[in-house]
Amino acid sequence: MTDHVPTIALDGPSGSGKGVVANFLATQYEFHLLDSGALYRLVGIAARRASIALENSPLNEAVLGEIARRLDVAFIATKNPEDPLEITLFGDQVGHEVRTDEAGVDASRVASLPAVRDGLFELQRSFRQAPGLVADGRDMGTTIFPEADVKIYLTASAEARAERRYKQLIHKGMGVNLHDLFQSIQARDERDMNRSVSPLTPAEDAFVIDSTDMDIEEVLQNVKAIVTEKLG
Repeated sequence: MTDHVPTIALDGPSGSGKGVVANFLATQYEFHLLDSGALYRLVGIAARRASIALENSPLNEAVLGEIARRLDVAFIATKNPEDPLEITLFGDQVGHEVRTDEAGVDASRVASLPAVRDGLFELQRSFRQAPGLVADGRDMGTTIFPEADVKIYLTASAEARAERRYKQLIHKGMGVNLHDLFQSIQARDERDMNRSVSPLTPAEDAFVIDSTDMDIEEVLQNVKAIVTEKLG
């Protein structure tokens, strides 16, 4: 019998602050970190690099599933609040590429494909190693780690999430349009919540935190209180 590995499953829609919370928890507990949303973005990036168009329907599910199965990825916490997570794909640093809005849209497209989700399932499970894991995504508490010790569903209104993303990108010197971001987030929510496989929804035993009217410090305080109560 293997030793128990504490697992924190953190789910929610795009722009809800999961990344900040996940990095905070991983640092606090010195746990491994899985950014599952980045995995789907990485599938999209790898597909683009292989000259596969993702705008057309239907997508080639078999090919994209094979790309998912063969991903070679690493997440490395930097403890730099401006750039807290280094991401490599086949040894190349792709952290900035992963965070683009285009990568997010591509992730939502490929995430609806059962072959891609199957291809990434075992890879995601493999991140569960001692001393523990913080798993950030959309189906961590429902599908990938249903046995997780702590399940948190972090959400916020689409308007609030679009405004946060807008401020982040403007701060990085990127030219963006708030209305376009809002529409992109709404479309992504629609795809994520209505896909046939592992739709975005809180686990029955998840703690739901609506951060629409909270600043990040309030969110972190709420999350830390929940995790402390469950893990000590």
